[in-house]
Amino acid sequence: MTAPWDALPRIPLMAARPTPVQPLPRLAAALGRDFALWVKRDDLTGLAFGGNKTRKLEFLLADAQAQGADVVVTAGAVQSNHCRQTAAAAARLGLEAVLVLAGEPQAPAEAGGNLALDALLGARVVWTTRAQREAALTATVDRLREQGRRPYRIPYGGSNALGVTAYAAALAELLAQMQPPPEVIVVASSSGGTQAGLVAGAHVLGYAGRIVGISVDEPAAVLAARVADLANQALRHWGLAPAITPRQVEVHDRWAAAGYGVLTEAEIEAIRLAARTEGLLVDPVYTGRGLAGLLGLARTGALEAARRVLFWHTGGTPALFAAAYRRVWAA
Repeated sequence: MTAPWDALPRIPLMAARPTPVQPLPRLAAALGRDFALWVKRDDLTGLAFGGNKTRKLEFLLADAQAQGADVVVTAGAVQSNHCRQTAAAAARLGLEAVLVLAGEPQAPAEAGGNLALDALLGARVVWTTRAQREAALTATVDRLREQGRRPYRIPYGGSNALGVTAYAAALAELLAQMQPPPEVIVVASSSGGTQAGLVAGAHVLGYAGRIVGISVDEPAAVLAARVADLANQALRHWGLAPAITPRQVEVHDRWAAAGYGVLTEAEIEAIRLAARTEGLLVDPVYTGRGLAGLLGLARTGALEAARRVLFWHTGGTPALFAAAYRRVWAA
C-alpha cells in the first residue's frame, strides 16, 4: 500500500530504520497483569542520543532546505529534547541553530543534561519565560530576517503537519513489525504532534487499536483538541478530508497535575522500575510520566481487555543527567 506521505521529501537522519520493538516481560510481571508488554525504542533513532523528534526533523528540515534556509529556529523548555535534536540535525546539515528556551529568564547556573548538549552542538540560545515563548520565537525569527538571514521556524515540539506526518509513517513502520498489532499504544503527549501522527496514521492505515496519550502538562480536553487539530492539519496536507474529532482522541491528564517537569513519586517509581526490571532508561519529564501513566492505567484495570500493550519510548534520556535529579535515582 502506498501511503500519502511516501512521496513527501525527507532527509534521512535516523541511524537505523526501523527502531526496535522489544518485549518487556519482567516489567509486565512486576505489574501483575495478564498482558504482553512491548516497547518501541524511538530513544534509539541515533541522533545525539535519539528521540522522537528525529523522525519529525527528517520532514521539517527537508522543507527548510527546499526553502533555502541557512538557520533554523525553534523553542522548547530548558531540558528540551526537541531542541537538542534540532541542534544536532542542524549541525549535520551545516545550518545554524537558534534555540528559544523557556522557563528561565537567563541561563541557569548549572547546565547539565540537554542544555549541556545544546552548547556542545554549537546552538545559540535565547532565554525567555514560558509565557513569552511564542513571542520570543517570533521576535527571534524577525530579527534574523532583518540581519539578512534566511530563518526557518520550527514550532514547539516540531508539531505541525510535517511533524505529524513523521508519526503516521512511524505507525506504518510499527505495523510492519508487529503482527498481530498491539491493541493499545501508550505514548507521552505534550505538544501533541507525536500522538496526532499516530491518530492520523491509524485513520489512513485502518489501525483500530487505542492510542492513549499520557499528558505531560495539559488538561485532557485541551490536549485532545490540539491532537485532533494537528491530525486534521496532516490529513489536509496529504490531500485528504479532515476526519478526527477531539472525542476520538484518548488523553489522560491525572499524572500532569504537578506541572511540566515536576518530578513526583509516580515518575520516580516508573523510572526505577523500568531500569531495575528491564535495564530500560526513561526520562523525568516525558517518558517517565508516560510510563507512570501506563502503570497507573494497568493497575486500575483500564487496560484489562488488552492482550498486547505497547509503550512508545520517545527518548529524552539526557535529562536523567540534569543536576536536579542526581540524588533521586540512588534510593
